[in-house]
Amino acid sequence: MSMNSTTNEASSLQISDILCFSHLRWDFVYQRPQHLMSRFSHQLRVFFIEEPIFHAAKDDYDFRQTPQGVFVITPRLNDEEKSISSIVIRQKILLTQLISKKKINNFISWYYTPMALKISSHLKPKVTVYDCMDELSAFKFAPVELKLMEAELLKKSNVVFTGGQSLYEAKKHLHQNIYAFPSSIEKKHFEQARNLISQPADQSNINGKKIGFYGVIDERFNIKLIDEVAKLRPSWQFVLIGPVVKIDQADLPVRSNIHYLGGKSYKELPSYLSGWDIAIIPFEKNESTKYISPTKTPEYLAGGKPVISSSITDVVSPYSDKGLVHIADTVEEFIQAAELEFSKSEVDYQAWLFEVDRFLKNFSWDICATSMLDHIYNYAITMPLSIENTRAIKSVA
Repeated sequence: MSMNSTTNEASSLQISDILCFSHLRWDFVYQRPQHLMSRFSHQLRVFFIEEPIFHAAKDDYDFRQTPQGVFVITPRLNDEEKSISSIVIRQKILLTQLISKKKINNFISWYYTPMALKISSHLKPKVTVYDCMDELSAFKFAPVELKLMEAELLKKSNVVFTGGQSLYEAKKHLHQNIYAFPSSIEKKHFEQARNLISQPADQSNINGKKIGFYGVIDERFNIKLIDEVAKLRPSWQFVLIGPVVKIDQADLPVRSNIHYLGGKSYKELPSYLSGWDIAIIPFEKNESTKYISPTKTPEYLAGGKPVISSSITDVVSPYSDKGLVHIADTVEEFIQAAELEFSKSEVDYQAWLFEVDRFLKNFSWDICATSMLDHIYNYAITMPLSIENTRAIKSVA
């Protein structure tokens, strides 16, 4: 089904809006929520509801529209009263005001965090969607009640998506209408990296073989692995891009060949990627990485860069199984994989790139977004649009 046909479906079902509740801020790192909501905004009004911030003035909310057409709403709560009950009630009030002011009547409630049920369980959406992009309960500092809230959200949801195959396998028994949707890519954006783009100033003075990473540097990042490889191969330059969160900056390894360049915009990523010889996904093997499906895997590949990753399940299958990515959990395995890539001939590289392109042929955020809406509208057409009927959901082929 094309985007035009999904627009017609939305019109016939009288669905006009999406209320998206996210634990991630729109301007943090451009990833799955931003890609999908930006595309949905071509057919529907999309209101992206962020978690609150506190200030000294009265309760209100910031309202702005992104270049992609998404309305981003940031609740601003007076910081004098921070009890949990007060915070929830005041957000409900602001949400009710938003719905009234913007005349939001026929909408989809779309959740990235089950915790948002606290401020939205009173709503009456046409369809409730849970896009489970990560196993949030396994992340550092996750709220203790998150699993209970997720169980409630699963009961309320009409359609559930997961951010990867392993997460789908773990949750498929929890809902009757659940689908795996691994994160996708904008190929043309990252294919720019196949040609050496003018290098950003903070990377242009880094000389030698460059091994790079972009993403959030948090408790999932294998600091020790990078430190030990950098120590054993001082001529290799490690370029690490992204915000550091939930870990102490003082715990990061400090070496002359490890370069922390901070966060970069989505638009800038191809220029940095173009200057790398190898791209890496050096994640720890722990509960927080058990079900992740890193979006950067296909992005790196679209950029024409060899990839070394730890043995993350959704990277091993399908990427490693198809010979597209190296798997390395130890220092020795990492060095061996990197040296193999550094010695690869142009003929071997082009043969690998041919297989990469063949695999990524049908990867597209446009396809992903359209397919998701297909499932939502199929449900809406098949079943009466009311929360009371969620217990009787049947899987739509």
